[in-house]
Amino acid sequence: MAKVGVQRATELTGKSKSTIQRAMKSGKISYDVENNRKLIDVSELERVYGTVSVNDAANENATPSYELELQKAKHALEIDRLELKIKMLEDQLDNANAQIDDLKSQRDGWQKQAQQVLLTSEHSQKQYDERIAEYQHREKARAEAQAKRQQDIQRQRAMASQKQVRAKQNNSLFNALFTKSKKAS
Repeated sequence: MAKVGVQRATELTGKSKSTIQRAMKSGKISYDVENNRKLIDVSELERVYGTVSVNDAANENATPSYELELQKAKHALEIDRLELKIKMLEDQLDNANAQIDDLKSQRDGWQKQAQQVLLTSEHSQKQYDERIAEYQHREKARAEAQAKRQQDIQRQRAMASQKQVRAKQNNSLFNALFTKSKKAS
C-alpha cells in the first residue's frame, strides 16, 4: 500500500502530529525510514485509527512536499515574470494611445485649415455639403476602424494571457517530469 509522511498521516487520521509521533515512538505504529524521512504505511494508520482515504495517500507519495515547494516557487517566479510582461505591454499600449491622440490633434488642425480654405474658396454650397458628408463618412469609418483595433488589442491580450497560462502549465508539467526523471536516474 502507499506510504505517507507524518504530516499527511495527521491529515488522514485527524490526529495531531505529536499523537502520531508518540505512537511511532512507542511502537504502536510501525514505520520505515527512506531518505531520512519517516514513512508510515496507510494500512498501519487504518489498523490503529480506522479507515483513511487511500487515494489521498497515494497522491502524497507521488509528489513529496519539497517538490511541491519547488513548484510553488517556480510558479511564483513565472507569475512575477508575467506581471512584468503585462506591465510592459500596458506601457506600450499607453504609448500607442498617446501617439494616436497626437495624430488626432494634428488631423483636427489640418481639418480646420481645410474647412477654412473650403469656406473662403469659390465652391458652391453643394460642393461644400458633399465634402462635409464625405468627411463625416471618413470619420465614421475611422471610428469603426479604431473600435476594431481596440477589440483586436483586447483579443490579443486575452490570447496572450491564455498562451502565458498554457505555457506556465506546460512549464510546470515539464519541470515535474524532469524532476521525476532526474530522480529515477
